[in-house]
Amino acid sequence: MYSELLMSPEVTSPIILTVKVLAVSSILFLVAGLGFGYYLGRGKSIFRELLDLLVTLPMVFPPVATGFVLLMLLGRVGPLSKIFGKEIVFSFSGVVLASFIAGLPLVVKPIQAALGGDLKKFEEVAMVLGKNRFQAFFLVLLPNIRKSLAAGMVMALGRSLGEVGITLMIGGNIIGRTNTMSLEIYNSVFSGEFDKAAMLSIIIGIMSLIIFISLKKLSAT
Repeated sequence: MYSELLMSPEVTSPIILTVKVLAVSSILFLVAGLGFGYYLGRGKSIFRELLDLLVTLPMVFPPVATGFVLLMLLGRVGPLSKIFGKEIVFSFSGVVLASFIAGLPLVVKPIQAALGGDLKKFEEVAMVLGKNRFQAFFLVLLPNIRKSLAAGMVMALGRSLGEVGITLMIGGNIIGRTNTMSLEIYNSVFSGEFDKAAMLSIIIGIMSLIIFISLKKLSAT
């Protein structure tokens, strides 16, 4: 019974979608997390304060409300939908965006805190010794913040794995298209399919453990 349930499209489809979303999100977290963390950790200005507010806001703003704001901005008649030239909501891109918005603060804040300390002096010394800013970052700063980066990635991917509120709004929870594992657990409980909900919960727990162990080992190297 459980083996048939595990191989059914109702279970495999959300798993595959979630893995794809996490794969794309991890790249976005790495690039944007390092970029924003580096920029915000270098000093203070009005623009930095505003950007810091926007990045941090999803940590304290209710996910459903965050999703509603994004829906209004990116929906069919939203102002940003015209800029992007296509409707992002209710698509794979919308699910990835929800994952990215939810997890980004958890990557940026540890990096921002790490780079806001004495590491600035290391960067200055490297540049005095002839390195450019790009070389100083990758040869001096990045090795010193790898543990902060790994910790942020663990938290961000874990947050993305369990994301429901934002995804529900801009992903649409379309069966077979945008229903991630977390949303499918919600659907299964709502429809009384507790066996499926339990199986998906176990799988999502295993995935969370794998993410934690993998990045923990990475930070220790």
